[in-house]
This record gives sequence, C-alpha cells and structure tokens, in this order.
Amino acid sequence: MAETITAEDPLSGEEIELPADVEVGEIVDSPATGAELEVVSLDPVTLEEAPELEEDWGE
Repeated sequence: MAETITAEDPLSGEEIELPADVEVGEIVDSPATGAELEVVSLDPVTLEEAPELEEDWGE
C-alpha cells in the first residue's frame, strides 16, 4: 500500500489523504469539494485553493 500523509482541506476543513511524495506547487483535487488545491508547504503540509488559470492572449 502506498504511503500517505494528511492535510486539511482549506475549503471544507476536512482531513484529506495525499501521496507521501507530494511536492510544493502540486495541484490535487479535493475529494470533499471537488475543488483544485495547491500544495504550498510540506512542513506542515498546507493546502490553498489553486488559482484560476487565465488565458494568455499574447501567444
């Protein structure tokens, strides 16, 4: 079984499981709300709502 760590979902307050090898900047889906969350810290593991991607009209 793969190792996991837990972190608090900032939107629902529920504890969610993440892979133990998660990295800062990684985007994960919240099983509680379905929202995209970004890992912003590993010690302790901290999640924030991921920023919306904006269109780059300069391409």
